[in-house]
Amino acid sequence: MPDVLIKNVRVLQDGRLTPAEILIEDEKIIGIAKEFRISNFNETIDAKNMVAIPAGIDGHVHFRDPGMTYKETWLTGSQSAAAGGIAAVLEHPNTMPTTTDKAGFELKRKQAKKKSVIDFGINGGVTNNLEKLSELWKLGVSVFGEIFMAESTGGLNIDKNVFEKALSKIGKMGALACIHAEDDAMRLQNEALLLNDNSWDVHSRIRPNECEETAVRDCLLINQSLKKPANIHFCHTSTPEAAALIKNTKEKESSKTENQIRITAEVTPHHMFLSTKDCNRLKTLGKMNPPLRSSEDAASMISALNSGLIDAVASDHAPHMYYEKETTMRAAPSGVPGVETLMPLMLAAVRKNLISLERMIQVTSQNPALIFNIDRLGKGKMEVGYDADLLLFDPKNVQPIKAKNLHTQCDWTPYEGMDGIFPGMTLSRGEVVWDGNQVIAKKGRGKFLPGLGMTSPDDDSKNEVDDEDEDEE
Repeated sequence: MPDVLIKNVRVLQDGRLTPAEILIEDEKIIGIAKEFRISNFNETIDAKNMVAIPAGIDGHVHFRDPGMTYKETWLTGSQSAAAGGIAAVLEHPNTMPTTTDKAGFELKRKQAKKKSVIDFGINGGVTNNLEKLSELWKLGVSVFGEIFMAESTGGLNIDKNVFEKALSKIGKMGALACIHAEDDAMRLQNEALLLNDNSWDVHSRIRPNECEETAVRDCLLINQSLKKPANIHFCHTSTPEAAALIKNTKEKESSKTENQIRITAEVTPHHMFLSTKDCNRLKTLGKMNPPLRSSEDAASMISALNSGLIDAVASDHAPHMYYEKETTMRAAPSGVPGVETLMPLMLAAVRKNLISLERMIQVTSQNPALIFNIDRLGKGKMEVGYDADLLLFDPKNVQPIKAKNLHTQCDWTPYEGMDGIFPGMTLSRGEVVWDGNQVIAKKGRGKFLPGLGMTSPDDDSKNEVDDEDEDEE
């Protein structure tokens, strides 16, 4: 017997929104039709003419847990995600301890399993731990990275020698390398040249467009020199120059008849909807890596997303508390919160005709699932047989984004006052986790999404952790 019938909903079919009903059983979508003439089901959800799309997959979050839980925890981060229409996340490795060995991975997985209200994958870190990469892959890390080519929060940046060896190992395993592409030599040189510059846009000039372009070029050349190149995903691509390099490499790979490697890239909302024009307003709240770019660059990234040069959108949710940011630009930590505002900002962009709803769905759910190989786990599409991960929204319900209304533990947002269309409801595997007013999901209901290399079946009993072992929340 079906578990849930969603009625009075609209879905996108052949480029048009049409009335429909959605039938869910055992966490999966089992039917989408104009009307189901059945009477036996456990629950009915009246969508009240809202639009249903696949819930978002955020492939780039930093939930700070374990080790920095005063900034965020797996509970608060996942609740914030659910309230923003995200049903799955991939968490990056720069926590304390870092996810660079078995102990770090297992501790994080335990914390996530105990706290997360949505499904999650865990990325493996790459430092001087090359001998640990195979072990991490077999344990079930989703991908490797972000791999830092320049200094950033957490201090996981590596030199070119280690970087090349890491890509070689990752390529031989058939895994995916997620790259934070900034050139550290250029950064250091500009730091020295601009030593006495305290303007609010100095961070963008220390890490200019050329800083990203150089690192992307170096990464692609190093990878192409390997006997077995790695699949590459560029995190938070922020410049048209980098996008052009990625485009050229994609075209070369697609022309090959064999041994193709996958090259993909993501962009963040802050690199599309904010720019250096916001520096004086945001001050240190606008500091992140890569930094804010010009308004022309921001517009070019929206165009790159629409044209297919960029494959996905991710938040790079990297929260710091307001008091930590309340200092000089040089002393302030880099990173901004964003997991709860990713989908609302993108839906507002659809309403403003900056992107089509069809393309928005591709870059926030379908493509991330394919890139990170979780489509095989039922993620990424609103179709029969896939997980019933759904976002229901009213296209007319545009609201100003306000930090006081968000659910992250972080107490501010760089998008304060900007337009957002927030979910009226979020479902994760057929269960309502956000009802439009509050997160109603049970703590710890989220499932671990194992990577391709996992050699043993997921055993939830191994994820149990006593309360006294848990970080303070």
